[in-house]
Amino acid sequence: MAGRSPARFIAPLALVAVGVALFMVVSSSTNKSGDGSSPSETSGNGPAATPTPKGKSERKGPRRYRVKTGDTPSSIAEKTGVPLEEILRLNPDLDPQTLAPGQRIKLRE
Repeated sequence: MAGRSPARFIAPLALVAVGVALFMVVSSSTNKSGDGSSPSETSGNGPAATPTPKGKSERKGPRRYRVKTGDTPSSIAEKTGVPLEEILRLNPDLDPQTLAPGQRIKLRE
């Protein structure tokens, strides 16, 4: 073992160091906005904030939501932007334990 080159031990360590450095560069460059939100999360909110003529409801979006596998009332509230309390108020018979894929729930009146 006395004839082995030290490069046999240093090369794998250098490879790991390069991989870690590459990961750090890629992960830091994916979020340039600095506020934790992606551009797709911040776009599209403009029209909902403007008042609509003739006294129509200011809320936009679907009136109902079709439950998908793994959905919970709180995850539906996050996805749709409707407060959880409102979902529970509009769906008094909603039981989180018995949500079934394909079930439709009210999001607004």
